[in-house]
Amino acid sequence: MAHRKIRRDLTRAYAWLMRRWRGPRTRVRTVGGGRIIAEGLEHGLWKDFYHNAMTASWPAFFGAIAAAFAALNFVFASFYALGDDPIANAKSGSFYDLFFFSVETSSTVGYGDMHPQTFYGHMVATAEGFIAVVLIAMMTGLTFARFSRPRARLIFARHPVVADHEGQPTLIFRLANERNAFISEATAKLWMLGATVSKEGRRFIGFQPMRLAKSENPALALSWTLFHPIDPDSPLYGVAMDELVASQINFVLVIVGYDDTSGQAVHTRNTFAARDVRPGHEFVDIHSLDENGMRRVNYARIHDTRPVRSAATVASS
Repeated sequence: MAHRKIRRDLTRAYAWLMRRWRGPRTRVRTVGGGRIIAEGLEHGLWKDFYHNAMTASWPAFFGAIAAAFAALNFVFASFYALGDDPIANAKSGSFYDLFFFSVETSSTVGYGDMHPQTFYGHMVATAEGFIAVVLIAMMTGLTFARFSRPRARLIFARHPVVADHEGQPTLIFRLANERNAFISEATAKLWMLGATVSKEGRRFIGFQPMRLAKSENPALALSWTLFHPIDPDSPLYGVAMDELVASQINFVLVIVGYDDTSGQAVHTRNTFAARDVRPGHEFVDIHSLDENGMRRVNYARIHDTRPVRSAATVASS
């Protein structure tokens, strides 16, 4: 009876997991400042296992590893329980002893107090040892991949501004390097994500490139200001600023470079909603000189802007 109950519980747990991780599901995605409901996607834990493992938060990642470890030992303890006294020195009918013997086996500790004493016990322990070695190698690889993945730590000013620059209405972005290290050969690309209508009258959501006046930085160490002139080649040319701010347009800014510390390529991306743009503003200067002539950078004010009289509020011909 006990064996049948264990099998029934395992079957129910497996069925619940299959219902949880299979089939079309609805997800909410955030793009820029908007939220999009995505429907009809096939969701499966194992279909995109590596991506899920790499994008999960550290608490969720280690929590999943701990849960998998406990589940593995619970399953094998159940297999041991199906045998006829397969483990020496384990109390008869004690599931706890079988569970902790499974822990000792899967972790290759092997204290020696308990050991397999039947052919069935040896077969289950062999299978568990093989599966545990594979899972430990996989978890070690994923943990190393998460730790070794190079990442740029950049602060993006929350609000792009539109102001005159070199006599031209300009969309301006600002960012700064949080680390005390250089990002060499940094390049920036700016894209506008929004709706377009073809000559046939079909509506599409797509990306349009936006030229940056200076898109390369040989050594990004402190801050970097990026300028997109709103000239006749700009997709914003002729668009009123109040119309732009009220639109569903998003701007995608991508930074790529080489981290001098790790010697690896790093990249980061940030998305700005059109409603975050501040026409008629300029960024507050975050660089200053103290009384000793030392340069100071106040990163706490990187998001600060202020109105300017000469800013263009309308980009028109």
